Amino acid sequence: MVHKLLVAAGAIAAFTCSSLFASGADSPPKKDTVVAEVNGAVLTLADLERSRPTALFQARENYYEGQRRALEDYIDEYLLAQEARKENVSVAELLERHVNSMIAKDPSEETLRVYYEGVDTTEPYESVRGKIVDALRQRRMGKAKTAYVQSLRSKAGIVLQLEAPRAPISMKDTPVRGPAGAPITLLEYADYECQYCQQIQPAVERLQDEYKGKLAFAYKDFPLQMHANAQKAAEATRCAEAQGRYWEYHDTLEKTKQLDLPALKDHARTLKLDPTAFDKCLANSEKADAVKAHATEAQTLGLQGTPTFFVNGRFVSGAVTYERIRAVIEEELKAAERQSASSGPARAGGQAR
Repeated sequence: MVHKLLVAAGAIAAFTCSSLFASGADSPPKKDTVVAEVNGAVLTLADLERSRPTALFQARENYYEGQRRALEDYIDEYLLAQEARKENVSVAELLERHVNSMIAKDPSEETLRVYYEGVDTTEPYESVRGKIVDALRQRRMGKAKTAYVQSLRSKAGIVLQLEAPRAPISMKDTPVRGPAGAPITLLEYADYECQYCQQIQPAVERLQDEYKGKLAFAYKDFPLQMHANAQKAAEATRCAEAQGRYWEYHDTLEKTKQLDLPALKDHARTLKLDPTAFDKCLANSEKADAVKAHATEAQTLGLQGTPTFFVNGRFVSGAVTYERIRAVIEEELKAAERQSASSGPARAGGQAR
């Protein structure tokens, strides 16, 4: 919930996934790889995936994240080496010229003493002053190097071709808001009582506005046991859905954050739902199975909490922020544009494929 590989400006370098394993490390197994034999019957990786489509997702996601980090480091090294060749110096000399020489050799005495105040030590300032100087210098050099490499990246043409795993998520009985056939589907597993879900809500709304016409938003219930009102709140949205008012009710819960049973009934009346049908639906837990189906799916995917986001099936890892989700959306849109361009009308009067 995650790609095209490296194309550096000036000199184009294409790396394949296997290039990251040039040392001889194993590549991911093929679908027809035999993983077991049972009473003489051969079981392949494809058999395992068909019977347990979500079982290996988290393992693949972790593997991909390791590959991605290694690839990003490789790109940085490549750009530094490329720039060093342009300036006819070594990489060490390049960094000395553009990074190290730009940093003041020693922080001010005031800065050193402020830093010392935050250090958990019983040693006197004079004894650790040299170590503090070294620590601050290394920190400044690290930040300066990151900024310099970022400047090289901003001038380069970088396209990642490392394929991210995509979770096998069913959209059956899943509320979706947005245009049918949108190139981006942003899916959230959430809990109405989860404070982190509430905190990210403005970012979700901002993304829907920013990518209007290109993005469809889907919501799946993952009520956590620690939240007393989450299960019934999720059921209430489905009871409202039975009367064609799912998103209105969903938005009301997001806005009011009032989730106790009397409030759930009051929301239905505010939205002018049939109160008798709604109350009966909620009291009899008529939609409990629908909520449970989504929660079970989340568990089989190995999800640890809420909110959890997927973009076109790609797991959004790391800190869930507007910037992080947007970065994955942009990658997906660019990939869609490249695919469309490669399958579009041929040049020089050729036929469309």
